[in-house]
Amino acid sequence: MQIDALKILFAQSGLKFTNQRYLVYKAMVEARDHPSAETVWRRVRESAPAISLDTVYRTLASLEARGLVTRVPGGAEESRFDGDASPHHHLVCLQCGGIEDFVMLGAGLADLPPEVAAWGRVRDAQVLVRGVCRRCLGL
Repeated sequence: MQIDALKILFAQSGLKFTNQRYLVYKAMVEARDHPSAETVWRRVRESAPAISLDTVYRTLASLEARGLVTRVPGGAEESRFDGDASPHHHLVCLQCGGIEDFVMLGAGLADLPPEVAAWGRVRDAQVLVRGVCRRCLGL
């Protein structure tokens, strides 16, 4: 994503554009491994050595609150994050903590039952499948 487009996206989301927010968001959009905050911090430190882990946590929380990244509940103790905004869902291995994306038709906002719409305003919907992956099963 180009910086000008990102500045507009941040402004529309009520976020001030800063270099640190840019670097954290860029790391999230480029990541395909659903990194933890600590992993994002290590990656961002390569180009911004002075960034603190606390700044990364606060930035991820701000991005999550605005729907720009998603927290993925996993099998491991630490939170993992997803910067992929395309509609998709997650497979979580309860043994190794691995997270994989999958797409499932008929599992989007338009497919939710009427009582969900009556509940209030829904920002997003995800399917989370937990189990043990083939690698951990030895298959």
